[in-house]
Amino acid sequence: MQRRLELERTEQVPFRVNGFDVRWLYLHSFAGVPAPKNGKDAELFVEHLRTEWPDLGLETQAVAATALKRRGEEALAREILASIKERGVLSDELGMYWKRPYFFSCSLFAAPVSTQALVVEAFREVTGDEASADACNVWLLKQKQTQDWTTTAATADAIYALVLGGGADLLAGDALAEVTLGGEKVPAENAEAGTGMWSHRYAAEEIKPGMGEIAFTGAGEKGVAWGGVHWSYFEDVLKVRAHEPKELRVEKKYYKKTKGAEGTRLAAIGEALEPGDELVARLEITSDRTYEFVHLSDERPACAEPVDVLSSYRWRDGVGYYQSTKDTATHYYIDRLNKGVFVLETSYRVQQRGVFSGGLATIQCMYAPEFTAHSAAETVRVK
Repeated sequence: MQRRLELERTEQVPFRVNGFDVRWLYLHSFAGVPAPKNGKDAELFVEHLRTEWPDLGLETQAVAATALKRRGEEALAREILASIKERGVLSDELGMYWKRPYFFSCSLFAAPVSTQALVVEAFREVTGDEASADACNVWLLKQKQTQDWTTTAATADAIYALVLGGGADLLAGDALAEVTLGGEKVPAENAEAGTGMWSHRYAAEEIKPGMGEIAFTGAGEKGVAWGGVHWSYFEDVLKVRAHEPKELRVEKKYYKKTKGAEGTRLAAIGEALEPGDELVARLEITSDRTYEFVHLSDERPACAEPVDVLSSYRWRDGVGYYQSTKDTATHYYIDRLNKGVFVLETSYRVQQRGVFSGGLATIQCMYAPEFTAHSAAETVRVK
């Protein structure tokens, strides 16, 4: 039997420009960094970018726009940057940012910061759009208000974007933010050098009803400033109404866990509970942005004891947190709370008869304590 060996012809995969190629082009666009003598690779990358740039990620597109501008491809650079701006989200509070996922970065959480810095550089260098660049810098500062810049590289990128010349010099002014309570200016005492941070405390006898009218004036014509007013007082817990600001909210509801033919169910507490029933505290958290280092405290009624008393790190409903059970409350220490709605549940076993207060659920961002909220307290009856 004669056999014949047939050689299959394999076609070569066509070349497409990628993130590494664009960063190579960006590196050699700096003054003092010589490009290869033949220059063939650079021209190849530019030709492919003319048609393939829409397939690249946001960060790579920003890098490509800056590199192309430095190579004299101004029309293509402006086309890319116009597309980037069209996809941006402009907010009065958060500035300009992008919802599209970020790729090609050493850290998932650091990627937005580094990408934002590269977009700022592109706006300033390619089109001179200082308004958009300043709006991007507002997002960087507001992001730092409630989060960590994650890595040293991302921190360096953010600082580079903030001090990059061309727009408003956010570090030039030394004017302090002003706060008035009921028309009376709050004295700024012992302001911290560099950041302008200051605080003032009023004694109980100094507080008047008119102080509920609060006016905040930023530092100077341009720049970003923020602050918070905290009022501490004693009140019957059942008279405390829920505090639910739009930025961060927490709502607590109690349910009775029942088991039947349909399986385990959570039923609303209609009639009074009985000793031995399992009581579930359901916490619904709503956040309008990403927060890091969040503390959530859930006070429990005196008639109930926790089913799970072991403290440990846990993951539930897209949230990673360390749960610690104490004498009067269960504490949740959340490393990172993303934008959205999340639900946490804790089970208790009813032990005593009587009428009890369920206590408050309080949530606060440790980086920015002005972002805080609490639920109302429910009455728990055990017959």
